[in-house]
Amino acid sequence: MFSTEQKSAIDAARAGWAQTRRLVVPAVEDVLYSPIPVLETGFVRAVDYMGGDSGIVQGARVSYGKGTRSTSDDRGLIRYLMRHRHTSPFELAVLKLHVRAPIFVTRQWFRHRTASINEYSARYSVLEKEFYFPRPEDIAVQSTNNRQGRADALPPEQAQQVLDILRDDASRCYDHYLDLLNEDENGEKRDPGRPAIARELARMNLPVNIMTQFYWQINLWNLLHFLRLRADSHAQYEIRAYADAILQIVQKWAPLTFEAFTDYMRDAVLLSGPALKVLRAAMGGQQVDPAQVGLSKREIRELAEMFPEIAPKLVR
Repeated sequence: MFSTEQKSAIDAARAGWAQTRRLVVPAVEDVLYSPIPVLETGFVRAVDYMGGDSGIVQGARVSYGKGTRSTSDDRGLIRYLMRHRHTSPFELAVLKLHVRAPIFVTRQWFRHRTASINEYSARYSVLEKEFYFPRPEDIAVQSTNNRQGRADALPPEQAQQVLDILRDDASRCYDHYLDLLNEDENGEKRDPGRPAIARELARMNLPVNIMTQFYWQINLWNLLHFLRLRADSHAQYEIRAYADAILQIVQKWAPLTFEAFTDYMRDAVLLSGPALKVLRAAMGGQQVDPAQVGLSKREIRELAEMFPEIAPKLVR
């Protein structure tokens, strides 16, 4: 995952220690700079942070210090803030991550426009020969009821054929990339008599499963919104793997907030006004037609999946 030089830099960063008067979270300090492997050659690692549960509570109370408050008091306040979507105190906590991921994952990732990002520049530097290839069991056919999702996995022999195509194409494209740059894998000139194509042009020959790196700084509230969407079972597996890794960091960084997020966002459901009317009627023992209150077929199906005990009461 890392070169010897990179490992030495990480070890040196972890070995350094500075006294500070700011709020720190020992559990994060313990894992700072350490990478969490994702998708074999990818990773996520926390490189800096500001605040945590204590900072969120401090900001909410606009207080000078912890005083005599107990952990239970902090927990109750954080859960209240989360339950009522009082977002500002959560925005006072900030996390900076270093990520290595396939480009097709980062294109989904960067749709979340509430963070500060700096990505490895293929205009300035040559991309490494590192690609993401899915596991055979993750190669699946197109879903028939979800245009942006996958369905059943392919049989092993067919999955291997797909992998062979992906690996062959990636290797061939990278060889052509180096040929356009007129370089070998060590950065040496291949043919001194031939010009090198500009890096900003040569890169367009590369597939989107090549690995890139970026730094990502985001406040906690916007991070939780990202995680609610990307750690969801409906998200693409590859970005969900990164979201799951980030959740590990958040749980260490702000455990009370993580608990409240789990209860009030990740494991919660949102009901529309019409859906709530249907739910109340069904729980009251009435036979109800959801279409008559304006629910679409998809909303009716989702409501029945969320509350299977009321499904017999729904006229469909």
